[in-house]
Amino acid sequence: MTDQTLDDQTLDDQPGTPTRPEADRSEHAAPAHDAGTVLVLLHGFPVDHRMWDGVVEALDVGIPVLAPDLPGLGSAPLPDGDAPSLDASADAVAAAVRDAGHQRALVAGLSMGGYVALALAERHPDLVAGLALVDTKATADADEARANRLRVADEVEASGSVEPVLGMVGSLLSATSVGEHPGLPDEVSGWIGQQRPSGVAWSQRAMASRPDRTEVLAGFGGPVVVVVGEDDTVTPLDGAQLMAGTAPDAALVVVPGAGHLSAVEAPGAVAEALAELVRRDGEITEPGA
Repeated sequence: MTDQTLDDQTLDDQPGTPTRPEADRSEHAAPAHDAGTVLVLLHGFPVDHRMWDGVVEALDVGIPVLAPDLPGLGSAPLPDGDAPSLDASADAVAAAVRDAGHQRALVAGLSMGGYVALALAERHPDLVAGLALVDTKATADADEARANRLRVADEVEASGSVEPVLGMVGSLLSATSVGEHPGLPDEVSGWIGQQRPSGVAWSQRAMASRPDRTEVLAGFGGPVVVVVGEDDTVTPLDGAQLMAGTAPDAALVVVPGAGHLSAVEAPGAVAEALAELVRRDGEITEPGA
């Protein structure tokens, strides 16, 4: 495991185009990578793919980038039938990646997106070549947290409103980020306010039912980067250190001054961490490496 601290500046001035939920963002393919490799960005709860826009603008990784909306959020429909499960989310992402013509993926997930990334690694090991676990954890919810998720899901469903989750914004952003970017709370609140209550409730229940996937991470053979905001109080540094120590080939990146939404608060630093993951994967896949 290597340990880094990155500042949000290195890639801020790189050109880029914000991604769309139904499409990828293509760059010229890097010669060291398999032509089917894509970088997949999975968003957190209760927002959508737009939380990655700043990172996408800062990225210059030489491979396509796909930032889908997860089931029930953004423009994505809810799965039919089965009880809420992040396994369904993982399967939907795998289908989207393959439908877009890609055979292998470097998967970055923030918070809930990290849970889905680990589910992907477990359920579709042939697809996932590398992982970026951003402000997330591999463990299941404790009983109290699980019960709270189910309570909030019930409140959202009963009220037909996302009001019960709007109060989350205060815990997602650090005081440093808000001080430097006073418009961030309103931006994140705006994203949350545009979600469908049915999708918010489904996502809460899916997260509540997820298993511990520490062993999935321990058995993952590809490159891993664990990224955590220095001031993340939702999934703090000690949990990130545990994940980085669990994966066989992991780097730990601590983003100064960022909270739980480091990709929103410090997109340049997160883009740099993802670019390093792409570079490491290129070294692994290069012929003769």
